Amino acid sequence: MLRQGLLTNLMNPKVGVFYVTFLPQFIPPGASVAAFSFLLAMIHVLLGAIWFAILIAATVPAGRLLRRPTVIRALDRVTGGVFIAFGVRLALAK
Repeated sequence: MLRQGLLTNLMNPKVGVFYVTFLPQFIPPGASVAAFSFLLAMIHVLLGAIWFAILIAATVPAGRLLRRPTVIRALDRVTGGVFIAFGVRLALAK
């Protein structure tokens, strides 16, 4: 899984474009470009890891809640209502 994610990021040109265009704006004059770019990239990686850890920690209680039969029924009803509303809107469109 880690290898697949790494390969996806390395093969994705948007990631490289981000680092090449966005990060150099924050390099102070006189600083080592390579070292400071690496530092900024590592800060970005660290913040991303912290954010994903928070998301993972938040999904555990949400997963327990979403497995309850009453919540499943409510979500099914809401989803069905949305589909019906889209169908009515589509039927009434000119």
